[in-house]
Amino acid sequence: MPGDDRGCFEGGGKMTKQRMAIREVTLHRLVMKLIDPFTTSFGTFREREFFVVEVEDDLGNLGFGETVAFSAPWYNEETVETNKHILETFLIPSLVEAPIYHPDELSGRWETIRRNNMAKAGLEGAVWDVFAKRNQLPLSKMLGGVSSEIDVGISIGIQSTAKDLLQVVDMYVREGYKRMKIKIKPGADYDMLKEVRREFPTILLMADANSAYTLKDLEALKKLDELDLMMIEQPLSHDDIIDHATLQREINTPICLDESIHTLEDARKAVELGACKIINIKIGRVGGITESKRIHDYCQENGVPVWCGGMLESGIGRAHNIALTTLPQFVMPGDTAASARYWENDIIAPEVEVKNGVIKVPDRPGIGYDIDRETLEKYRIAKHVFSQKSNAVGS
Repeated sequence: MPGDDRGCFEGGGKMTKQRMAIREVTLHRLVMKLIDPFTTSFGTFREREFFVVEVEDDLGNLGFGETVAFSAPWYNEETVETNKHILETFLIPSLVEAPIYHPDELSGRWETIRRNNMAKAGLEGAVWDVFAKRNQLPLSKMLGGVSSEIDVGISIGIQSTAKDLLQVVDMYVREGYKRMKIKIKPGADYDMLKEVRREFPTILLMADANSAYTLKDLEALKKLDELDLMMIEQPLSHDDIIDHATLQREINTPICLDESIHTLEDARKAVELGACKIINIKIGRVGGITESKRIHDYCQENGVPVWCGGMLESGIGRAHNIALTTLPQFVMPGDTAASARYWENDIIAPEVEVKNGVIKVPDRPGIGYDIDRETLEKYRIAKHVFSQKSNAVGS
């Protein structure tokens, strides 16, 4: 109730739960060029366009989130432009019009806004950051995280030749990354992976198909059982769990679902149907940290391993991924590679660093990284400010 201060438990500690108002939201639209092109079954990416979402609370604390939709609807139905529309027209007005006590409340407040999970996650992530700062806790502790460091793997795009792929894998093995994820598609799968397994017989190796196959490709997918893969991620349609259940009965390699899981209910149905043995949790795909935690908790209760996937995020998105990955059921290395893997200059300070396949979890309040304003402004192409008392102001 308004004006009520109530005790709550977060991260194992007791604190005062106070009403929090968001008085201003700023959308920074950025375009950042990737150091190297990144190729999946969707296509090749050379740059990343996205929004940094900045919120200011009634105490002057600043929080930051990041949207992860692409410029075109390759991964799901959302785009950078639809994120802008949903944020400006629905989500931001709903956030600033009334205070909250806890970021978990936002999923209920936004329940009538169907899907648009990446737009929701960008704004919700900024609120989680500012909420942790108000309570003087690292975001990881705010979420109940238990790890002071996390193991990370690397995601490798489709290469032109097996020789090229081996060179890339060798580079990241030498850098200490603890798991290699290889993007595949029909015609660039078994033979390429076989060469990797031959050259690196003991590494943790997985394949990511990004929905490039159908059940007509069953024999080709069965051949992957020979390669001792940790998993094959999302081999079939982006909106399917039924055919994945059929496929999982036919192959020994564990199936991991990515694009098919948007909510806790999706995860529950997929597990109960036997459509997967592992789940990839992406904050943007499922609509934010709150839903990510719910899926994590369900998987923990049911013995389903989870790991944190990546969406070519800048350092802000990586910081949220790091905090989430400290939860106990994240038992497999995720995709949160070093900033230098993708960006000449990231927009946080210090940048995310990986040493021997490990990221140290920051122990400062909130996401634990400063925003490099100079670099942010270098990559910014538009800015819009929203407040409780005024309409948006573009610059």
